[in-house]
Amino acid sequence: MSQTPAVSNWNIANILTGLRIVLVPVFVIFMVMDHQEYGLWRWLGVLVFTVAVYTDKLDGDLARARGLVTSFGKIADPIADKLLMGSALVVLSVLGELTWWITGIILVREVGITVMRFWVIRWGVIAASAGGKLKTVAQALGTFILLLPWAPQLAVLQWAGYLVIAVAAALTLYSAIDYVRQAMALHRAHQARS
Repeated sequence: MSQTPAVSNWNIANILTGLRIVLVPVFVIFMVMDHQEYGLWRWLGVLVFTVAVYTDKLDGDLARARGLVTSFGKIADPIADKLLMGSALVVLSVLGELTWWITGIILVREVGITVMRFWVIRWGVIAASAGGKLKTVAQALGTFILLLPWAPQLAVLQWAGYLVIAVAAALTLYSAIDYVRQAMALHRAHQARS
């Protein structure tokens, strides 16, 4: 019986995940260097954020399509996502362009669910739910809108960003409940087998 060769951690999907992690401080530096002047540095921050968000989709698609799923990728990918989104939300809140309670809800959920997923991994994997995927899209879209240099000056754009982020916060809470339910089911199944 032939064994499938192990997938190297040095593959394109994991390299893209690593790139996303490297882009996080670059994004933060550009946003800080802008000094809320909404000029070139802010545009560069938006560009880096957009590229980083796209690498999230691309690395997952490549990993699945080419059979490049690795243990490293399973751990590094969600960490990279949380670092990127968390940094963007914190930067917006520090700049006074997003209320801290929205940032707090999202950050507490993201950290809590990530810790819980690592805790239950010995019993099974909690797959990303439809609510979790929708939450990710809403967070990225709302954050992108609020990062745009025009958002603080155009009320309609600012309110659109707030609306999408509010939807993201609601989806964040909904998906957290779903993940907790899945974790409890995995734990119960494990206890039944013991």
